[in-house]
Amino acid sequence: MQIARQGAGGSASERRSEGQHVTGGHSWADPVLASPHGVNIGQVFFEPGARTEWHAHEHGQVLHVTSGQGWVIARDGSGGAIAAGDTVFIDPGEEHWHGASAEHYMLHLAVSLGGIDWLGAVSDAEYAAAG
Repeated sequence: MQIARQGAGGSASERRSEGQHVTGGHSWADPVLASPHGVNIGQVFFEPGARTEWHAHEHGQVLHVTSGQGWVIARDGSGGAIAAGDTVFIDPGEEHWHGASAEHYMLHLAVSLGGIDWLGAVSDAEYAAAG
């Protein structure tokens, strides 16, 4: 059993910018729980227009939007707009990206299962096609 207490030895927010698995702006990641069994939980805050790179999770990912609006898009074009209160399950190995809409900030809780493969930046054209 592992209990992660708020503020007890936790790491500071990690600001991510271009070249750090983010395109189109900045994001901030706050770790909630890092498990030795491949389960990682974090809160991620995106400024308008910021999004992750294309990526895939070995055993899938769960996103729960707690504030704002954004997008989650799979390589096949499925997915769509997400907003506060929405929860998304992304299948194991499914290539996807997620981030804020162009007009809104977005905060989500991300539960990542297993390893992650980063696959390159989401172009401005790919981002624009989401909306």
